[in-house]
Amino acid sequence: MELTIKTVAGMVDHTNLKAFATREDFQKLCDEAKEYGFKSVAINTYPVKMCREMLEGSEVLTGAAVGFPLGQMTIEAKAFEAENAFQNGCQEFDYVMNVGKAKEHDYEYIEKEMSAMVAVARKHGICCKVIFETCYLTEEEIIEVAKIASRVKPDFVKTSTGFGTAGAKPEHVRLMKKYAGSEVAVKAAGGIRDFEAARAMIEAGATRLGTSSGIKIVNEMRVLGIR
Repeated sequence: MELTIKTVAGMVDHTNLKAFATREDFQKLCDEAKEYGFKSVAINTYPVKMCREMLEGSEVLTGAAVGFPLGQMTIEAKAFEAENAFQNGCQEFDYVMNVGKAKEHDYEYIEKEMSAMVAVARKHGICCKVIFETCYLTEEEIIEVAKIASRVKPDFVKTSTGFGTAGAKPEHVRLMKKYAGSEVAVKAAGGIRDFEAARAMIEAGATRLGTSSGIKIVNEMRVLGIR
């Protein structure tokens, strides 16, 4: 795939998940997403309704982070939050799986949780992304969760929240892509702060990028003469 500004910008989930973000910050986020042609804005669930209104008339999607950033909520609470986000206007959601259960190798629980969250998405015809938080997982654990995704079929598996001890790594993207199967895409997020990092993730197989550095990435591409 040719990496043009349009194709790369179209992969970016333009992110502001800060606890202290204000209405002014969200207006700025939405205006930037429209100006640069980003795929979506990635926000917590409270500002979903507000951002959907700010993005009205544009092609930018309103995303929501569910169970964020720790994933230590009951399945029922996560499903309710996703449902509530949809009712407020979200068009896709990224949820944090219960990482502790993955560390316990309770893969039955992980599959039950994933199935419940995908069911919410399918009910409403919206996109579901599963956040693994790969910095806390072994390669074997990443593989096992990716295999579950290959059966349950969320739209995306995603590397990281950006709030863990490390972000996306190309080797984890490749691993997730290999074992999640051809019907599940990969989103890389966390620590993608420049074009080189973005390109590495795309070359590893990611088709979405969660980053607050989308504008910097686009500007670097312009400096490099990429159009």
